[in-house]
Amino acid sequence: MSHLITLATCNLNQWALDFEGNRDRILESIKIAKERGAKLRVGPELEITGYGCLDHFMENDVCLHSWEMYAQIIKKEETHGLILDIGMPVLHQNVRYNCRLLSLNGEILFIRPKIWLANDGNYREMRFFTPWMKPGVVEEFTLPPEIQKVTGQKTVLFGDAVINTLDTCIGAETCEEIFTPQSPHIAMSLDGVEIITNSSGSHHELRKLNKRMDLILNATGRCGGVYLYANQRGCDGDRLYYDGCALIAVNGKVVAQGSQFSLKDVEVVTATVDLEAVRTYRASVMSRGLQASLREIKYQRIDVPIELAPKNSRFDPTIVPSKARDVSYHKPEEEIAMGPACWMWDYLRRCNGTGYFLPLSGGIDSCATAMIVHSMCRMVVKEASEGNKQVIEDARKITRSGEDWIPTDPKDLASKIFHTCYMGTENSSKETRDRSKELSRCIGSYHVDFNMDNLVSSVVSLFEVATGKKPVFKIFGGSQIENLALQNIQARLRMVLAYLFAQLLPWVRGIKNSGGLLVLGSANVDECLRGYLTKYDCSSADINPIGGISKTDLKKFIAYASKEYELPILDEFLNATPTAELEPITKDYVQSDEIDMGMTYDELSVFGYLRKVEKCGPYSMFLKLLHEWTPKLTPAQVAEKVKRFFFFYAINRHKQTVLTPSYHAEQYSPDDNRFDLRPFLINPRFTWASKKIDEVVKQYDAHKTEELDIMSID
Repeated sequence: MSHLITLATCNLNQWALDFEGNRDRILESIKIAKERGAKLRVGPELEITGYGCLDHFMENDVCLHSWEMYAQIIKKEETHGLILDIGMPVLHQNVRYNCRLLSLNGEILFIRPKIWLANDGNYREMRFFTPWMKPGVVEEFTLPPEIQKVTGQKTVLFGDAVINTLDTCIGAETCEEIFTPQSPHIAMSLDGVEIITNSSGSHHELRKLNKRMDLILNATGRCGGVYLYANQRGCDGDRLYYDGCALIAVNGKVVAQGSQFSLKDVEVVTATVDLEAVRTYRASVMSRGLQASLREIKYQRIDVPIELAPKNSRFDPTIVPSKARDVSYHKPEEEIAMGPACWMWDYLRRCNGTGYFLPLSGGIDSCATAMIVHSMCRMVVKEASEGNKQVIEDARKITRSGEDWIPTDPKDLASKIFHTCYMGTENSSKETRDRSKELSRCIGSYHVDFNMDNLVSSVVSLFEVATGKKPVFKIFGGSQIENLALQNIQARLRMVLAYLFAQLLPWVRGIKNSGGLLVLGSANVDECLRGYLTKYDCSSADINPIGGISKTDLKKFIAYASKEYELPILDEFLNATPTAELEPITKDYVQSDEIDMGMTYDELSVFGYLRKVEKCGPYSMFLKLLHEWTPKLTPAQVAEKVKRFFFFYAINRHKQTVLTPSYHAEQYSPDDNRFDLRPFLINPRFTWASKKIDEVVKQYDAHKTEELDIMSID
């Protein structure tokens, strides 16, 4: 015996405050779900407003416009015939909640507020919303007058309830709730809820999808049942990229999974599931039966007189349950290729930009940034070849092309929207200049190459005339402060030139009705963490695709791109010594990033992870690394590295306050504006922690001395 029903969940590329656009994408997803025979459609968290409205959620206009859009959705007859699970903010008794609204045939069944709010890392939900702290409790909610006219209802139930159809029971949880120790789906499953929805606004981080999948599969593996996961997709107006990957799982196995990275604005995932398989799975575990009989929460059931299974589906040989499948994961290198690329495409098309401008230095960071743009162009061409009308329309708009033009070649597209520039000085090498030029040729960017020595000399001469002093590089006998100032002026002038060329290159090329280009930054997360960048240099840009990615991962990405895109020029970038090329090159001296920083990029990744993710201060970080890095390093050497890191992190913390908005990809991002909320003026010596570290080093050395003495006696 079987009991088959078809269910739908989706990835939607919603945009903060784009009420009409968000409405239309919701309607499109409902249309597709109905065409596929689904009886339940689930959408992402806060899909009517877009998840990332931030402080806009505090404006009552947002609630008002949400109701207006919701009314337009449910009153359309084409949205009838299936249960809709739609997300939006709702004011109940003057308290703002993050809610799911479940409806059928233009009538609201009930409103389910979020119980556990995401309030760490990138999330500040308790700044905007209040959690519903009454599990299993419902109250009466008076609908706004304009909604009463549409639905014919004056009140609906508001709270933690479930829907009871003629053949199954449906409950809803929202995003963060599955990450909590006592997730709502546990109590729901024990109370007989067979289908659980999760509407999410979950952002992408490298290697994060595994954790999300583990939670979902473990939940349905332990509790049994059908789980529908929906997610936001795309850049909805800030640093985060929501990576979709909607899925449907049954009894711990995935039966349908959407894409993680895609330029499609609407993607609907459907599966046909067998409820009898759920019932058999649950009933076969005796301990589950005992816990269900002793359950603490009995949910109020809202009866809906419909059957989700089509008539006679139990005997229709043409309807079969979806088969279990392996979960699809991308390697981190692929995530870097696709995640920031999708984010950049959304940013470009939604800001009405003409294209991107990148200072291409010949180093691996700007190379990686250029390759992400190349990946973006490849994705656009692929979507256009598959007939994605939205992508084609956006490409025509960005390139100012005619109605018949379709992007068919990544290099051709790049030639229209991607501009690169090598800004050389007497400190630049022929190798970096040649690498930049060749990379530009391979990917098709419009490239400019010039020397800026006259500009640098003019600024230094101006300083000399004004002060009577002329700074010289350290290698020629100058002081450290002179050396640093002469490097910084080059870096800052490159920022000025970047914006000049970004504004005027479209004009130079005769591109009509075009604005300026968006300037791309290319400082990686490790350099930002260490402060190894000049404040207001060419790391100051409009957006930075790699600002949340470590040097180690960027190298892996370049190695991957060299083979995947058949670009052997990338191997030259990969094998080159990282250098800023801001000091003179001599027979005996070539500037090196890692020597300048006093630590390797691999070490920086470890420091960043321990500081941010493991929440380590100097002392606890030293103790952890003492166990991990000895005996390769002595305790004194470990202590010196930890102190050095925290010193430079602290004195450069002020730079994080003006970091270019970056794609968030790493858990230890130092982004001051949203993710890493620490003061920018602190004592860089960490004197007390340093004393405790020194005491441990002394104890360790004394212990070693005792061991040596004993060995000599023996």
